[in-house]
Amino acid sequence: MSSKRVVPLLALSLTLPLAAGCGGAAGADSGAKTVTVTVGYQSKTINTVTAGTLLRSLGYFEEELATRGKRDGTTYKVKWQDYATGAPITAQMTAGKTDIGSMGDFPLLINAARGKELKQPTKLVSVTGYNLRGGLNTVVVAPGSPLKSLSDLRGKKVSTSVGSAADGTLVRALQRAGIDPGKGIDKLNQQPSVGASALAAGSVDALSQFVAWPGQLAFQGQAKALYDGAELNLPTFHGVTVREKFAKDHAEVLDAFLAGQRRATDYLRTKPVAAAESVAKETGLPAEAVYLYNGANGIATFDPALRPELIDALKQDVPVLKAAKLVNDVDVDAFVDPAPLKRAVRAPEYPQVSGAKPELWLKGQSTTRSFGSPKELLRAVKGADVRAAYVPDAVTGTLWFADQAVWVTDGADLRAFVTPAGAQTYVAQHPGARTVGYADALRLAS
Repeated sequence: MSSKRVVPLLALSLTLPLAAGCGGAAGADSGAKTVTVTVGYQSKTINTVTAGTLLRSLGYFEEELATRGKRDGTTYKVKWQDYATGAPITAQMTAGKTDIGSMGDFPLLINAARGKELKQPTKLVSVTGYNLRGGLNTVVVAPGSPLKSLSDLRGKKVSTSVGSAADGTLVRALQRAGIDPGKGIDKLNQQPSVGASALAAGSVDALSQFVAWPGQLAFQGQAKALYDGAELNLPTFHGVTVREKFAKDHAEVLDAFLAGQRRATDYLRTKPVAAAESVAKETGLPAEAVYLYNGANGIATFDPALRPELIDALKQDVPVLKAAKLVNDVDVDAFVDPAPLKRAVRAPEYPQVSGAKPELWLKGQSTTRSFGSPKELLRAVKGADVRAAYVPDAVTGTLWFADQAVWVTDGADLRAFVTPAGAQTYVAQHPGARTVGYADALRLAS
């Protein structure tokens, strides 16, 4: 979101009375009570779908509330508000107009800081999607760009959303490359859609964004990956935050939300293709790009649990935001509240996710097929009616489109990489290895 632009809020959010986001009021005549809960979400930030787009389309939250309403005689109403980034959700929450919101790790910290400053404290109560290495954020450039590595960004124009998870990845990556994030590049603070348009128009040299923008642009042939956030090897995630007062006054509503989120997570994990198609229908995003992140071997792992690794990563994010003067300080331990999730969800924890495997989605099929190696995938691709083929980076494990990956032949092996720099690093360390184009990789596989 540009510092020179104000994101237009939905007309509904501008007209809602303050009470609409604060539990509603009891009916004067019948004695019946109506409670309204306002949920802020990011429909196109697709690793939040279990607390937003997918949850809304499945209707699980409303179902949970209806069941509770039959028991306590209360009518529950849900108002959904869609935003492009987490910043406007935080603005609405601190104004008392939005009760529950989902956003990325860096925006969550800003949410905590602003809530405390404005006396509308919030709590982190669950996680939506995460990647333990940081692969949810990617820096991309135009297909014909001469830039080959992050070091090439020195002095270049880079679009990102300041304060977002993608901005955090950019800052950390530049620091590791020896580039001052504040002075070494010309950073433009833009909404994701604005940045994507700027990249297409050639008015910026690179775009650092969160899901699903990098994958979507790559799938559509409008960008190629320059830097894989998983190279940082630091967890990144999105989560659910709630106004502390609302959670206290309406614990039953928060419980219903978290129960619904767990059900939506179960649906996504057991029916990943159907979930991807559903999210694609709701958002207009290509289902193939949605599946890249949310599929069976996708970049994002969906699990509501507040895992220690994620909370530790959140603490490591605080100094980055303080250096950028976006927060003064955040007490992460005080912000995180695991009690509501433990109370609302009794289901057993999900098993740990193993490494990603190459995966093939054929046209007309409602299921996908996984393979033991990239070479096996390429053999299956040749001559097939392919909707999408996915392959994990040989080092980071980040899933990417096979036809957009950088391929390396090393003896009898074929390895895929998200970025040219990743491939070149491998080639430099393995005499005899060399990069090849996708067509050559298909030929060598057969």
